[in-house]
Amino acid sequence: MPVPPIRLRRLAVALALCCALLAGTAACSGDDSGTAAATPTATGSVEKQKFAKTRFVANAGLAAGATYQWIVKPYRQGRFAKGADGRTAALIKAGLAGTFAYNRLKAATRNAQGDPTLARAVAPLTAGIDALKGLPSKLRQGDSSAVGAFDDIIGKVKGAGKDAGAEVKDQVPSTSQLASG
Repeated sequence: MPVPPIRLRRLAVALALCCALLAGTAACSGDDSGTAAATPTATGSVEKQKFAKTRFVANAGLAAGATYQWIVKPYRQGRFAKGADGRTAALIKAGLAGTFAYNRLKAATRNAQGDPTLARAVAPLTAGIDALKGLPSKLRQGDSSAVGAFDDIIGKVKGAGKDAGAEVKDQVPSTSQLASG
């Protein structure tokens, strides 16, 4: 039985998009061995990265977007309260978003170390970012104090980026990015 032309075109478009996404992720996930020589910063000798500010903005933006979309916003709407409609789903998404945001913030600090100006601005925030590690499990358990901690650190990272000339804007990741991050 022959495949209808519309189905065939859709299949071709889907295949092309998948190939483009795979090629893009392969290009972005390589090691940074081709980067420039080490540059001393406030945190010691760190390898300078290509496009450190751009990577910092992207990672911090994803962390900020995930935090706002799936942690702060549902909390303000009362979706974490006992008996609220969709509470379980909201808490699961918040836990995933917390883990994703922590991961992206750690990546953003590594990116910041590749740029001397960003490194000095973000260095005081590393302890606060490290403190976020246990908060996703608190979110899943319904501890609302974690919401304020995430929101506070995101605000400080955005401020540090702005001071260093790398303004961070929220970028809401997809639910599939949350699950994989």
